[in-house]
Amino acid sequence: MSKSTVIIGAGIGGLFCGAMLAKMGLEVTILEKNTTIGGGLQSFSRFGEVFDTGMHIIGGMQKGGNIRRICEWLGIMDKVHIADIGSDTIDEVYVAKERKFYHTAKGRDRYMASLAASFPDQKENLERYFEAIYRIVGELDLFALRPSAPDSLAHSEELTMAADAFIAKYIDNVRLRNLLAYMTPLYSGERGTTPAYVHALISVIYIESPSRFAGGSYRFAETLADFIREHGGRIVASDGVEKIHTRDKMITGVSTRKGQFYSADLYIGAIHPCSLISLLDDPAALPKSYRTRLSELKNSFSAFTIYLKLKKNSFRYINHTGYYAKDYENVWDYGNPEKGWPLGFLYMTPPELEQGEYAEKMTVVAPMPWEFVRKWEDSKVGRRGQEYAQWKTEQAEKLLDCLQEIFPGIRDCIEDMNTASPLTIRDFYGVKEGAMFGYSKDCNNLIASHVPVVTKIPNLFLTGQNCNLHGFCGVALTSIKTAEAILGGDSVLNSILEFEKRH
Repeated sequence: MSKSTVIIGAGIGGLFCGAMLAKMGLEVTILEKNTTIGGGLQSFSRFGEVFDTGMHIIGGMQKGGNIRRICEWLGIMDKVHIADIGSDTIDEVYVAKERKFYHTAKGRDRYMASLAASFPDQKENLERYFEAIYRIVGELDLFALRPSAPDSLAHSEELTMAADAFIAKYIDNVRLRNLLAYMTPLYSGERGTTPAYVHALISVIYIESPSRFAGGSYRFAETLADFIREHGGRIVASDGVEKIHTRDKMITGVSTRKGQFYSADLYIGAIHPCSLISLLDDPAALPKSYRTRLSELKNSFSAFTIYLKLKKNSFRYINHTGYYAKDYENVWDYGNPEKGWPLGFLYMTPPELEQGEYAEKMTVVAPMPWEFVRKWEDSKVGRRGQEYAQWKTEQAEKLLDCLQEIFPGIRDCIEDMNTASPLTIRDFYGVKEGAMFGYSKDCNNLIASHVPVVTKIPNLFLTGQNCNLHGFCGVALTSIKTAEAILGGDSVLNSILEFEKRH
């Protein structure tokens, strides 16, 4: 009989890991506290429109891309609805201090050329810089879906140096250095702390293959869920785990808020590790040093988001991602509450299944430190008070003022608006301090800031953005690590490679 697995959390990590284990013959049960599954893939309806809560930009879905290869192995690629971001412009960066736009194009050479056009004296430096980030990515076996060699832990020194120092090593123009880091809102970049490999991975993912889910990211979550069910698994929503039961430092089962009890051979925590630990009936089942380390690890910054419904035929669809930066110097400071807010944000018009000339909605995501909402952290949804409601309105107006700089007259295009704060993210996703990208990675102490997928409880494993790399691509790849920790060896990667040989 195959082993059984209970996964706590039906977010991206829980669903991907569940699909992989189901594919490999395990019996999978996933328990989710929210009414809808998907975590960062969730969508919600407002004003007659479907808005995605997260996952606005995805990578690895191009032909030969790592996530596309996983989807082909699972046999679900024909059910995935994605829209590629245009090649002429994949990113538009507006620097408010100088009221200037920079545009970047898809593909390494075109991307580099678009930057060299604005900084012609840096062409050779840019060539060396891009060679370096691609070299770093080439060192990462998992990113290439390549089984690790015995000496795979021997990486170059550049891989773990601070990202800002890494950029400065190749680029001597200060403005260009900071411009090259405009994607920091996608990985909670921090000066002197974020490792170069995180910067390199995110940059290469989006230079090569930026795309978005068409018609709502929830469709992909449902596709993974359907796959799990078709392979004998089950997914239970609206009934979160209330207690994890242990005996002799092993998990014996979990009980839910609705009074159900589930037992299995193996258990996977696909939620924030601190949230998982709080569910243990006996926290001492895990060593105190381990629990203390996880509670003290720094979390990435959160975000304030506005969701705009646009008036019919009032605003043209934008087939690229936009970035607003108050100044070049601020790109590493989005998590610093002392620097003010907003320092910058992302904006995009999510694509429909049949996207026409005009956009139906826009999403604006502005990084925000948890400190901005700490005074309300003990409040509950719907009971935060008038002061909080007024504060949200004021923050939304600040973003709209900035957006008006980029698109004069856009306020006249807005029919309705919904807002979400770091408190929304914390309560909706169950993540500590509303962290958008899990724990922050620290190049000064990578071992301490790295959370393995295995734990000191032999039948408990972890998955999700806190363990390896965040985001759609990072969490999917982490799911491979978790599945292989259970199955042994390079079982999933070898299965993918064998599938590709046959096809």
